[in-house]
Amino acid sequence: MKNTQVRYSSEEKSPTVSPTFSELLPPLPEEQMAMLEADILQNGCYSPIIVNEDLEIVDGHHRYRICKEHGLPYEMAVFSFADVLEAQQWALETQKSRRNLTVWELGQIALKLKPAIEKRAAENQGARTDLSATLPEGRVDTREELANAVGIGERTMGKIMQIDEHGPKAVKEALHQGKVSVNKGYEITREVKGLPEGEQETAAEQALAEAEYSKTARKIDSQASIAKTIVNAMQKPMEMEPTLDNVRIWMAYADITAENMADML
Repeated sequence: MKNTQVRYSSEEKSPTVSPTFSELLPPLPEEQMAMLEADILQNGCYSPIIVNEDLEIVDGHHRYRICKEHGLPYEMAVFSFADVLEAQQWALETQKSRRNLTVWELGQIALKLKPAIEKRAAENQGARTDLSATLPEGRVDTREELANAVGIGERTMGKIMQIDEHGPKAVKEALHQGKVSVNKGYEITREVKGLPEGEQETAAEQALAEAEYSKTARKIDSQASIAKTIVNAMQKPMEMEPTLDNVRIWMAYADITAENMADML
C-alpha cells in the first residue's frame, strides 16, 4: 500500500462505489451514522475519502454518502494497492480501530475476503516450482488464511464457516443481533444438523429460547447473590469483609461512580 500523494476535489473527479469494498463491512449503526452526519454538517468532510487508482472508494463510503446527500464538497486521496486483497485488508484494519466488530462479524468479513485470498494463494503457488503438481488444496490452510486475515482463531473461523454453510436462519439472525456467541451458534448448528430439513429451523429456535432462558436465570441468580450481600452489609456492616468484590457490589448499589464523586467535590 502506498499513498500516491495525488488528491482530487469532488469538483474535479467523481469516485465510484464498488460492492467489493462497500459491502465488505457491516453498515454503521444508526446512532454512529447520525453522529457522523451531524459532525460533517457542522464541520465539513475534513478527512479525505480514500480511493484506489481506479477511483473506487476503499474507505469513506458513509462520508461519501452523507456529502452526496447534502451536496457538500469533499476530497479524495489516491492510494496504490498491490491487489484487491491488500486494499480490502487495509480498509478492514482502518475500520477495526473505529468500530467494535464482533467475532461473528469479523468471520463474515473473512468469508467475503475468501475469493481474493484463494486467488492470491493460487498465484503464489503457480509461481513456485518446488511444489508437487498433485498437492491437494488444503481446506485447513484456507481456514487459517481467513482467520489470520481478520485476526481471529483458526478454530473459531472453522465454526463460523460451518454455521455459514449449514446454520439455520434463526441461528444466523441471533448471531447478527449479538444474542449468542459463535460457540453457542455452532453447538446448536451441530445439534440440529442431523434432523430432517423441515425440522431444523424449529429445533434451532427452541434451542435458542432455552439458551436465552438459561442466560436470564444465571443473571437472576447473580443479582440474588448481590442482593444478599447488600442486605448482610446493611444489617451487619462491621462484619462485612472488605473484599474487592464486596466493595464493587456496594459501589454499584450506592451508585458511586467517578462522575458522581466529581459532582460531590
